[in-house]
Amino acid sequence: MKRTRLERALGIFTDVRPGEGPTALLMFANVFLILCGYYFIKPLRDGWLAGEQIEGFEGTIRAYSSFGQVLILVPAVSLYGRLSNRFRGAELITRSTLFCVVVLLFFWLIFPGFLVDFVPGSGLAFFLWVGIFSVFVVAQFWTFAADLYNDERGRRMMPLIMIGANAGGAFGAGLLGQLVQADGFPQQMLLLVAILPLLASIWLSRLVERRGALGSGFERPAETPAERASRKHGSIGTVLSSRFLLLVGLLTLSMFWVISNGENLLWRVIQGVLETDAAAAALSDEGKREFIQRGTSQFYGGFYTQVNLATLLLQGFVASRLLKYGGFSAILLALPLVSLLSYATMALVSVLAVVKLMKIAENSTNYSLNNTARHVLWLPATPEMLYKGKPTIDTLGVRAGDGLAALTTLVAVQFLALTTKSLALLNVALV
Repeated sequence: MKRTRLERALGIFTDVRPGEGPTALLMFANVFLILCGYYFIKPLRDGWLAGEQIEGFEGTIRAYSSFGQVLILVPAVSLYGRLSNRFRGAELITRSTLFCVVVLLFFWLIFPGFLVDFVPGSGLAFFLWVGIFSVFVVAQFWTFAADLYNDERGRRMMPLIMIGANAGGAFGAGLLGQLVQADGFPQQMLLLVAILPLLASIWLSRLVERRGALGSGFERPAETPAERASRKHGSIGTVLSSRFLLLVGLLTLSMFWVISNGENLLWRVIQGVLETDAAAAALSDEGKREFIQRGTSQFYGGFYTQVNLATLLLQGFVASRLLKYGGFSAILLALPLVSLLSYATMALVSVLAVVKLMKIAENSTNYSLNNTARHVLWLPATPEMLYKGKPTIDTLGVRAGDGLAALTTLVAVQFLALTTKSLALLNVALV
């Protein structure tokens, strides 16, 4: 059987063999839509949160919100685990994504300046929700992908599908940046726009499940007695009962502790710049709030666009080749090396332009090379580990890392009054 034109074209990025092209393209489009929808609302959450203006916490509220995410995620992953006992694959994706759509509609109704001026606490609630939504929706897609492909095929297809994720993020962030800067465009409409790709992703997931990896149907191996017995474990219990899952969880937690420290550092720097600019302009309290909210959304819109463009280049031309020729260890170690260099540079030159550039380098490496490594790691796992362990680690593990970063910010900023340079040096030590 010969490769089609589609499969030869996709072969520019990875080794695509006969019969694999159509499903790979559907998965590419699926994750493109999911990340596109996510990046319509991701910068919006930062601007909405900035509008809270909680006295004494202007530069750190973003970090402390991570505690709330961890508290919410504990019961959320348990509920998701029970749901995964009843549903798998596209059916599970359909039900959880539709729930997310309903919640987005709720936040659309209470968006500041739409039907009401400002609901106290709404910015924090939206920030918490987007943080949970992002990890759950993305994690369940990669769970579905790891269930679809076997180990050998997944090592070839995952880097290609990751290009779709990065392209979707770049497109969504780029379009958002243009819309936010356009005068007269109501920002709450972005929440409605984000719903459309999410609904389309449900249809694509169901289509992929009917096709399977090669177009002959989704072939799941028969469940073993041991796997049936493990269904009695909840999501957290499944992780605690496996040494492999525990190690993956600890790796994820430590990794995102460092990354989130960097995100909080960047947030602190940009809020400081905007506060200074607002003070120089002698704005009223209401004018200051609007200035900081819009300035934060504009900054992050441009920042995410640059991150995603760099990510797209790394994913398209480096990830699959590094995995093929350097092996799994090479692609896994890429992020720690970049993080070490980035925070050492921030410690030497702690101005916004340098901090922004170094975070672009770290985030693009994380979203491309590191995410490829994290998803390939799960290919040999059983369906029970995938549908319970992976969403739990990719949500609770990530947000627990964020929580440690929040604790770090609390101690470093509120009690020790550390400078930006000192915070960067702390991350050098953590790496």
